[in-house]
Amino acid sequence: MKLSLDPKAINTVLDGQWADARRRGRTLAEEPSTHDDPADDLDTARAKTLDGVMMMAETGLPMTGLSPEMGGKNEHATNVAGFEETVTANPSLQIKAGVQFGLFGGAILHLGDQEQHHKWLLDAQSGRLLGSFAMTEIGHGSDVANVATTATYDEATEEFVIETPFRAATKEYIGNAARDARAAVLFAQLITKGVKHGVHAFFVPVRDESGEPMPGVSIEDDGYKGGLKGVDNGRLAFDSVRIPRTNLLNRYGHVTADGTYSSPIESPGRRFFTMLGTLVQGRVSLDGASVVASKLALDIAVRYGLERKQFTAGDDFAETTLLDYGQHQRRLMPALAAVYASAFAHEKLLTSFEEVFAGADDSEENRALLETRAAAFKADSTWMALDVIQECREACGGAGFMAENRLVGLRADLDVYVTFEGDNTVLLQLVAKRLLGDYAKEFANLDVGGAARFIGTQAAEHTLYRTGLANAGRAISDALTPNLGDKRIRSGRLQRTLLETRLEVMVSGVAQALRPATKMPAAQAADLFNVHQHELIEMARAYVELEKWKALDEKMREQTDADQAKAFRRLRDTYGLGLIEKHMAWHLMYGRLPMSRARQINETLNRLCQKLAANAHDLVEAFGYSDVHRRATIASGVEAERQAEAADYYRRARARQDFPVDEKQLRKAAKKKAKAAAR
Repeated sequence: MKLSLDPKAINTVLDGQWADARRRGRTLAEEPSTHDDPADDLDTARAKTLDGVMMMAETGLPMTGLSPEMGGKNEHATNVAGFEETVTANPSLQIKAGVQFGLFGGAILHLGDQEQHHKWLLDAQSGRLLGSFAMTEIGHGSDVANVATTATYDEATEEFVIETPFRAATKEYIGNAARDARAAVLFAQLITKGVKHGVHAFFVPVRDESGEPMPGVSIEDDGYKGGLKGVDNGRLAFDSVRIPRTNLLNRYGHVTADGTYSSPIESPGRRFFTMLGTLVQGRVSLDGASVVASKLALDIAVRYGLERKQFTAGDDFAETTLLDYGQHQRRLMPALAAVYASAFAHEKLLTSFEEVFAGADDSEENRALLETRAAAFKADSTWMALDVIQECREACGGAGFMAENRLVGLRADLDVYVTFEGDNTVLLQLVAKRLLGDYAKEFANLDVGGAARFIGTQAAEHTLYRTGLANAGRAISDALTPNLGDKRIRSGRLQRTLLETRLEVMVSGVAQALRPATKMPAAQAADLFNVHQHELIEMARAYVELEKWKALDEKMREQTDADQAKAFRRLRDTYGLGLIEKHMAWHLMYGRLPMSRARQINETLNRLCQKLAANAHDLVEAFGYSDVHRRATIASGVEAERQAEAADYYRRARARQDFPVDEKQLRKAAKKKAKAAAR
């Protein structure tokens, strides 16, 4: 059952194309000053995190995304892959570095012109100019298009006047704002000549050289949060703050000295989404960082589960190791499979990110794919991280609740990732919109024969429902989908078809339900959308689950080592069957699985989890982390030492003549003697 695996070989596959950058990012964990200490006060935690950001700058990773003319390599994914791994040092460091180099510096890079790059970008990416990314407002979180902060152009002075018109327009939860930022990339409604041209980005100084707020700038400290103690989140408000006309980051919008506005993108809506699309790096990195945090949690929990013993089973004296229990395997092995699937899906996301921003494939189609995957993966992986870390915490019992073992701290820090860079529910609605758009395009190009086949399939399904054939134990898929002829539930074809069919049925169903909205007044259309909002979210989640399964399946097929390929297949099947089990009600309700196959899933998953548990140590060792990255007492080998000490004590104690006899043993002996006497 146990396979012969080489963790280093698997690590090469996991770390992927950007392995060197990942390993460089992990080196920050080797510096103790970057580590989170629960006993630190707010100021100490923030100061240590800033020191870590400066160490990050010294690695040179933030510079890699710049052009060769500016000392970079035009390698955008290298930077992202490296700083995702700083979660191993401290999630606060990953977020603060992300704000500094990814959001503040990234906005200048992607939204500014060459002159602005030379003016601010090198200082930002080297850590000499600390900045914030001021987008979110108290009254408008994910609804960026409707932020209320204004930037009104004054022709007489050739300046923009920044104004926070009311309290709810205050910029809120802004990283680096409370303590360190000297400037902010501010998102505000651009107004010139009495016309509002929508949201644009501006470079706005917020503190002077001595660290005091600039005139007209109000700064408040958000104080303690539920996690990320090292990130100095704060609020920014502006009272008639004036900045030069040239502080408008003008790649997508320009204002001349006389106040004339121009843009290379005529449509305001398309212009807005194009600007936001250039800032997709934040979502990409949150996806990757969530995978890293999940790896850490599993690394800790699996190592503990392989050493911690509890309860005797077939032996009155030898206790059973936690990971030998079937339920413990079912808790951790599906999580392990999900993390592997997410890691390989993230690699594909990074590839798209690199293609788009390095210019290898900057097509509209590839940009759309990148934005869709970034939104979908970020939502799914951040939710996954919370689930995985919590399961690991519970699997470690009371020890998992101790701060020294990191699990509670990781979960607290990762909690806000689900609302960073867009609330997950909002992001999944964007994904659903893209799926419906692709569906509409597909039908727009469908020939008469294709339309007839689709309509025929729909009609056939309705006939099966009406005749009760599906309820009689025969799945609709058996009649309509020849690919499901394979009777083995572990069949990759079967898993893929079930996952694909579920998504296809959901997309077509939602599309048909929302079709009347095109002819409705806006208010009624909004009501119809609201009625089907839950289906939209579930449809988007079905999309990302399929994409992650495909990523793991593709990686499995690339393996040349027999045992490694078999391990990857076990991971794929555990992930795929886990998804099918999770949505069992849907597959049964829509007749996609007969009861006979559905009953196989639980038993098959039990066997798969048992097999994976036999190689659990190899599979977490392959993450590439050491004690300096885990920093959890229960994963350091100390538990094995305690168990060995206890076993040695009882072994020696039982050899003594004065070793006390257990009452249960006396009763058992007496009962046996009485039974023998009665014969």
